[in-house]
Amino acid sequence: MVNEKILASLRNELNEQTAQMHWTELERFFASGSMIWVAAELDLIDVGARVAADDKHSVLSWMNAGLLKKVTDEQAGNWHVQDALLWTAVVKPWILVQHERQQPSHTAQ
Repeated sequence: MVNEKILASLRNELNEQTAQMHWTELERFFASGSMIWVAAELDLIDVGARVAADDKHSVLSWMNAGLLKKVTDEQAGNWHVQDALLWTAVVKPWILVQHERQQPSHTAQ
């Protein structure tokens, strides 16, 4: 069981350090094998806090559901072509990345 006070502290710390970065700035981390993809339906800050707190239960659950995994060559290739803007959080030795879902555009008629 993970201590909620520790998680709250980790969330606050990560929230201050999370940033958006272009893929070209992140490629070297992918090349070193230290990049983890976080599915858009998960909260990047919460995932980072639970990884930092070694919450094996949550991490394994997300991995088994395909919501948390190493960035694939296909993802990297697509992001390279787009020079995608990704949300990032550093949880040593990992760089967690999350690609934003495109919001539908609402136009007035």
